[in-house]
Amino acid sequence: MALSFSTIRSSKAGRTLAAVLAAATLLGSFAACGSKANASDKLQKADGSSTTQITVGVCPGPYGDMVKEVIAPLLKDKGYELTTQEFTDYVQPNKALASGSIDANLFQHGNYLKKFTSDNNLDLTSLGQTPTLGLGIYSNKYKSVDEIPDGATVSVSSDASNLARSLDVLRQAGLVELSGDTDATKATVDDITSNPKNLQIKTMDAAQLARSLDTVDFSLVPGNYAWDANLDPESALALEDQTEGVMEVFVVRTSDVNTDFATKVKDLLVSQEFKDAIANSRFASFGKPSAWGDDASSDSSSSASATESASSSASASATESASSSEDKESSSSSK
Repeated sequence: MALSFSTIRSSKAGRTLAAVLAAATLLGSFAACGSKANASDKLQKADGSSTTQITVGVCPGPYGDMVKEVIAPLLKDKGYELTTQEFTDYVQPNKALASGSIDANLFQHGNYLKKFTSDNNLDLTSLGQTPTLGLGIYSNKYKSVDEIPDGATVSVSSDASNLARSLDVLRQAGLVELSGDTDATKATVDDITSNPKNLQIKTMDAAQLARSLDTVDFSLVPGNYAWDANLDPESALALEDQTEGVMEVFVVRTSDVNTDFATKVKDLLVSQEFKDAIANSRFASFGKPSAWGDDASSDSSSSASATESASSSASASATESASSSEDKESSSSSK
């Protein structure tokens, strides 16, 4: 016969067992708190005689590379040595950070951070944005959005934040229409009011989207997984219009936002040395944070200038060609 906990507790042995269990629970709580406290302590001030070791959680893709190739070298001069710990999904990096097993993370955009922390009751805060590779529409079958046929299958991320983001990119590309009162950060397939190509939408884990290109007509792949799969953004059928909410953010526990480490990161992310390092890196073409001011719009300005320049050149060439033809015709008439 099974004994209830109250029955066990009534005996001397039961009281002893209950005390042991209670102590174990208490020790476990202290250990968890101690882990966070120790993690926070080392962020407070770098030891002047040596560098402080910091672990940053990342997912496969460019942001782990950005930490290693750009951010880490710049912060090493400020007393911190960064290493990365890679996670294969969008769930564990935030939970690991909240538990104190890592010190920071860089893998998610602002909208995802806001929703995930709210849904999971986590106390995490962004220190600022980094240059970001936008979500793109990719296909192994088609070269343009116009080629997508009626009834085509499209794979999109299953997590709520990136699903909403993907639907908004489909809207931007003119492939669907969403309800007018829909919050673009919370949209679901139920918010689609018009689907003229009768797209068949398949949701799956974001890490599987690039691989799904062999089995679907096209896919909406977040920048980090597109980078990891060697998908060329220039080959994308379309790239998203990047808003504040879809820029990648460098995140720490909220209790650590005023530590020495966090202060140095916040300053770095808007510094000229970081801008210059990005400009000379593999990430130069990524969308820029709005906090960069004029630098944030420099890419679009350059693109516009290039378009205007090409247009002017084409116009000039056409004028020269027309003038040349008229001269030839005139010459022919004279003859």
